[in-house]
Amino acid sequence: MLSKNVKQQQLVDAFILSRRQGLSTRSIKNYRLYLRLASDVVGLNVTSQELQRFINSRECTLGGKHAYYRCLHAFYCWLYSPKSGFGLDAQMNPILAVEPPKVDKKILPSLTLEQVDYLIDKAKCVRDKCIISLFADSGLRLSELANINPHNIDWQERLIKVRCKGNKEGLAPFGSRTESLLKQWLTQYDANGRLWDINSNGVNTILRRLMHETGLPCNAHTFRRTFASILAKRGVDSLHIMRLGRWESISMVERYTRSVKFEDSLKLYSAIVN
Repeated sequence: MLSKNVKQQQLVDAFILSRRQGLSTRSIKNYRLYLRLASDVVGLNVTSQELQRFINSRECTLGGKHAYYRCLHAFYCWLYSPKSGFGLDAQMNPILAVEPPKVDKKILPSLTLEQVDYLIDKAKCVRDKCIISLFADSGLRLSELANINPHNIDWQERLIKVRCKGNKEGLAPFGSRTESLLKQWLTQYDANGRLWDINSNGVNTILRRLMHETGLPCNAHTFRRTFASILAKRGVDSLHIMRLGRWESISMVERYTRSVKFEDSLKLYSAIVN
């Protein structure tokens, strides 16, 4: 007989393997960390009551408790799905009866068009200006931007084929300013399979420097929120934003557009009725 810990480790390893494709190293580490910390309630014979008591008993913030919940939710939804191979009844999934911790919906920062222009102006070279402009135009994730292949740029349609989360292919649009900067950059750099002469860490270094110099929030997620919020303020509906930004659900778009205010919606309304 295998010990409980060995069986549990096998479950965790199988779960991680099922989600590895397209996951970042950080996400994999987080799954392993939370499942190890939650080892008392990770297994085949865990009840909803046990899961609820465990989450409620955590001595951390509501956000921390919600992180435990999200990890356990992902694990048990996999375990009680056909993908796990255990043949468990999905309706008996204990996590379905667990009430998630309620957390405040924070409004995370996004940039205005004027602030994007300011960041581009402050960027020290054509490459850096191009990266900022492309982030804002396309809402690219860091990994998507860092791994662009020049051969996947459709100049006529202003589209870039990128590798998205889950190792899926997607298309990212860009505008005329980004097109001009991209072409300037490619006259300076002999791109052989990669668009940039830096990797993800190098891109992050550029963003941190600009944040330090300007005092503006400057990271890939900020630009992704900026991309979604600007489109929303211009009246583009959530379904189109979801497709343009390569999100998998409208609920994700709504999370990224929380900075859109009533006044922004009122402007769109006034333009229609007046």
